[in-house]
Amino acid sequence: MQTKNVDPPINIVVRHETVTDAIREFVKKKIGTLHLDYPRIIEARAVLDVKKNRHVAEIILFCANHITIDASTEGPDMYAAIDETIAKIARRMRKHKTRLLKKYRTKPEDTIKHLDEKVFAQDILDTHPEEAAADPEPMIIHREGVKLKKLFKEEAIMELELSDKPFLVYTNARRDVLQIVYRRSDGDYAVIEP
Repeated sequence: MQTKNVDPPINIVVRHETVTDAIREFVKKKIGTLHLDYPRIIEARAVLDVKKNRHVAEIILFCANHITIDASTEGPDMYAAIDETIAKIARRMRKHKTRLLKKYRTKPEDTIKHLDEKVFAQDILDTHPEEAAADPEPMIIHREGVKLKKLFKEEAIMELELSDKPFLVYTNARRDVLQIVYRRSDGDYAVIEP
């Protein structure tokens, strides 16, 4: 249920003509249809102007986070100009929301992609398919790049407990050497120093 943009205060200014209740209700109804929850509308202002044979509708939305969205349209009919201006405002609100979502979306270069590699023994690859009775059993190698952290042994054990990895490679902060800490089958931890 939409609760963000329900009944924002609307100021209607009409130039060179008097405002009628029908136009006032039409503008309020149209601004009320802007149901996007972002950006949150704090105040709306509609400036309606009538010049010779042209009707100009300008709508300005004052939104949260110092965002101002405005649009104006000229047309032969005031109601059509208001409709077109509201459509422009809605497009700009959607565009602003998608820009914000794209800004915080993870970039493809920031994600890690893992591809499984299949490695066969050399003697299996040299045989012809007719000669091999069954398909060879591939050996799967999974490569993963990690950034070495400089940790104390206690911090490394705590980080290993928090993860579901079987081991952790780190640089010991006290001795400045590469170490690997892993879980043994009896539940204790062991350290390998290459």
